[in-house]
Amino acid sequence: MTDKITRDELKALLDRGEAVTIVEALPEEYYRKGSLPGVLHLPHDQVDELAATLLPDKGTEIVVYCANLPCANSVITAKRLSELSYTNVREYAEGKQDWIEAGYPIERGAVATA
Repeated sequence: MTDKITRDELKALLDRGEAVTIVEALPEEYYRKGSLPGVLHLPHDQVDELAATLLPDKGTEIVVYCANLPCANSVITAKRLSELSYTNVREYAEGKQDWIEAGYPIERGAVATA
């Protein structure tokens, strides 16, 4: 089971400038509509193909999110990353909806993929 991270914990990491890689596990059409600042796009159904390129350091701190609690993409992605020997993966289960509802910024436009 993947450890969880809350919105407040994630925001605090970002505010402190800590090294954390944030991954959005939604399909591209949702990613393009807006994402948390500075994220990598890793759709849940492309983990095997893209993880090694996007996330070369298997020890880096990774936070995976998707749309909201009912969305399973972050669970699928975090589980698969763990199976691929990534050792520091956490899930922001409440996801993008929670982030936006808290009034935190999102970015729109460019796709950061391999």
